[in-house]
Amino acid sequence: MPLIKSISGFRGTIGGRPGENLTPQDIVECTAAFGQWILDTTGNANIVVGRDGRISGDIVSSLVISTLRSMGISVIDLGLSTTPTVEMAVPLEQAGGGIILTASHNPKDWNALKLLNHQGEFISAADGEAVLARIAQGGIVYAPVDKLGACRTDDSYIARHLEKILALPLVDVPAVQSKGYRVVVDAINSTGALAVPPLLEALGCQVILLNGAVTGHFAHNPEPLKEHLGQLSTEVRLQKAHLGIAVDPDVDRLVFMCEDGEPFGEEYTLVGVADYVLMKKGGGNTVSNLSSTRALRDVTAKYGGQYFAAAVGEVNVVEKMKAVNAVIGGEGNGGIILPELHYGRDALVGIALFLSHLAHSGKQISTLRKTYPDYQMAKTKIDRSPEINLDKIFAALKEKYRNEQLNTEDGLKIDFESGWVHLRPSNTEPIIRIYSESTSQVIAENLARKIMQDIQELR
Repeated sequence: MPLIKSISGFRGTIGGRPGENLTPQDIVECTAAFGQWILDTTGNANIVVGRDGRISGDIVSSLVISTLRSMGISVIDLGLSTTPTVEMAVPLEQAGGGIILTASHNPKDWNALKLLNHQGEFISAADGEAVLARIAQGGIVYAPVDKLGACRTDDSYIARHLEKILALPLVDVPAVQSKGYRVVVDAINSTGALAVPPLLEALGCQVILLNGAVTGHFAHNPEPLKEHLGQLSTEVRLQKAHLGIAVDPDVDRLVFMCEDGEPFGEEYTLVGVADYVLMKKGGGNTVSNLSSTRALRDVTAKYGGQYFAAAVGEVNVVEKMKAVNAVIGGEGNGGIILPELHYGRDALVGIALFLSHLAHSGKQISTLRKTYPDYQMAKTKIDRSPEINLDKIFAALKEKYRNEQLNTEDGLKIDFESGWVHLRPSNTEPIIRIYSESTSQVIAENLARKIMQDIQELR
């Protein structure tokens, strides 16, 4: 099983051999490199650490915290938390950076170190390269015994996070409370169980919680896709709920289930929230990544704003949002970024904004979904084996489709008259992702299949 050291952080499976998996040696090495980079660049010897509910979480957390303290860095340990909560805690603590211990949507045998700068945002590509260089070069300096770092635990930040969400002008608490929504929540045996129910209860909702034991033994594949959410769909219908909510293990991705048990669509989480934000703000610019639905572009145009596309990855979306002063942005995987709160994907603020939108609309969630352009997307992937030469394949595809609109900002995106295809190497797994979209599911799947056939012929 793989160990991936990249500008996005350090991700791998637990167990196995050092250098091939996420072993204690690798965890210490990567933590020390990041800690040294923080000390060298900020001089701030304080780092916030938090984790999701994974089985390996407490072991990885202990290794990370002990390594940082050994370097003279003091740790603010949030314990079980969410990615957006840790992101918010870093600037509130005036820390030099943060480390989130989560492999996001990956299965239970994975874990990862996701790295934050002093603003609580994912480090840039250049900063990631600098951290990787420190791993390669060594030069880590540990502190003498009289200058070891301290560790302070603080489990108050989820509550503080929720308070800030509920205080947002865009979140209409009384309107949502007046509806008395009955909501089924799939917390996938992780920290969503600690954060989503109290938020919904503050909004006057009745909560039916599925997979609420924070054990890390995920009840199903933790990526919140339609094919993994059968239990949620069934329970929404059985409970006659107004809607269902699913999050991933670190609570930065959000999807909704309609009252009839049909998915709202992960691509449409951002579309629905953006519709509400743009309506309330009287328009504005929006950003999503190149693999996200065209529907956001259409909704943005409705309010007179401009849509911009960014390379895949939260750090790229955030960079573009800042550049164009976007009022809302995110990614089509159910990631919502509201600059008014913080520059990070946040399922919790997404829930509050969406329920405000639903309450103001007076519609059922399935009816609200029908008000948006109906694009269909196909998402697939192929293993990225060592013999695949991506540069060669991309060059050949660009030549073959030279008469189409091409974008090479992030992998290769080909815009056809009937839709688009975007293929790119994953930053977190040894795979090539292939996304396609059209006005028909059949056409979208055929576009993806056509490109996959091209790749097989070009290998």
